Amino acid sequence: MTALTAGRHSDVVVIGAGRGPAGLAAPADATPLIATATAWGMTGAAGETLRLPAPPGFDAGSVLLVGLGEPDRDGEYGPDALRQAAGVAARALAGVTSVVLALPARTPDAVEAVTLGAVLGQYSFDAYRSARQPATAELGVLTSVEQAAADAAVRRAVVLAQEVNRARDLVNTPANDLYPEVFAAEVEAVGAGHGLAVEVLDEKALAAAGFGGLLGVGQGSVRPPRLVRISYAHPDAARTIALIGKGITYDSGGLSLKPVGSNEIMKRDMSGAAAVFAAVVAAARLEVPVRVSGWLALAENMPSGSATRPGDVLRMYDGRTVEVLNTDAEGRIVLADAIARAAEDEPDVIVDVATLTFAMRMALGNRMFGVMSPSEEFGGRVAAAARRAGEQAWPLPLPADLRPSLNSPVADIANVGERLGGGLVAGLFLKEFVPDGTPWAHLDIAGPAFHEGEPYGYTPRGGTGAGVRTLVQLVRELAEAGS
Repeated sequence: MTALTAGRHSDVVVIGAGRGPAGLAAPADATPLIATATAWGMTGAAGETLRLPAPPGFDAGSVLLVGLGEPDRDGEYGPDALRQAAGVAARALAGVTSVVLALPARTPDAVEAVTLGAVLGQYSFDAYRSARQPATAELGVLTSVEQAAADAAVRRAVVLAQEVNRARDLVNTPANDLYPEVFAAEVEAVGAGHGLAVEVLDEKALAAAGFGGLLGVGQGSVRPPRLVRISYAHPDAARTIALIGKGITYDSGGLSLKPVGSNEIMKRDMSGAAAVFAAVVAAARLEVPVRVSGWLALAENMPSGSATRPGDVLRMYDGRTVEVLNTDAEGRIVLADAIARAAEDEPDVIVDVATLTFAMRMALGNRMFGVMSPSEEFGGRVAAAARRAGEQAWPLPLPADLRPSLNSPVADIANVGERLGGGLVAGLFLKEFVPDGTPWAHLDIAGPAFHEGEPYGYTPRGGTGAGVRTLVQLVRELAEAGS
């Protein structure tokens, strides 16, 4: 991916077409195409595309008009409009040898947005296909931005997109090929390649240290659990951040078996761990001045004669006990163990990420994730970082009146409580394992982590890499603020 400050020949040049007050609107040099595009029914709505022969004066074989939608009050297009348009164009032009994106990229932020959308839009998971989809060989962004600033913006976007795509690959990999041991080995290999510290606790080490929650969830599988820590420390870091990811590489529900129709995409239940892994690597590659540790709680939740039963009591890493009333509420159990361990290092901030509850999908749909924190200020800060990163997030409460529903007659706490507001109840469970006074947020990405419909914008079918951009944005902002 390159930033171009002057035109060059390409097979296709991509031009943005918006919805203006007088109809379809495009840059002045694309005016000859407006009448033809309008005749073909193009309106400039976001997601539209129309490929036409290049008119005289264009150093390209053809032109792809891509809809930008409505501009803002100043007649400009924001980063998300540019990301989405670039993603649509990249998908439409898969396999074309050379493409120049002549979208309105007049600032470094716009260059970064166009680049990010294009690289994310190019994504294709074809590791298991006999015939692989060809990729565009050359992709450039046309801009008037000073070359060094443009090149820096392109690099930031490419690194971030590559790490989002790393998370997507992990989420899309079938559970027969990606299980806790394999996931841990992948983290070790990537960590070594980027000079990151990686520590892996296998089932023996977990037992010796008392990780009863992680072991309890994983004991029904022949593939034992792992707790993985991957760490990056910049020499100028002033803050320490702990990121925790739910890594259930396959979730059958355990003995509380999921119903028919709910199992087919349960390889996605490690999306939180994938996001945390990718975010730490991205922070290292971007040399963010921060200390950040990613904790991946990896297990398979399977039914068998050795599986945890409803009614069993597990002793967690911090010594507290949990009555397991529903073995399909396992994610919060492995996260609690990892949060308790991460807290021992006294980080300044803790953030966990998980495909935790179907209730969150019911509340916010499939494109938005919930952010829960006992601190309205910190929860709002995380949600704002998500929006700046281009992800949809919404701050949600942790109502104290729901907490008594987690009381257990035999243990310190139960793993499920009141059914209504179940996503909030899960957040309240996790809150019990966070030290008082430590800023903490819980991201429930159950909705956007896995897209089952047709691709749109830069979002593919399958794993989306949800949460990666939010975590990287948050880490960068915390590093810049020093708090």
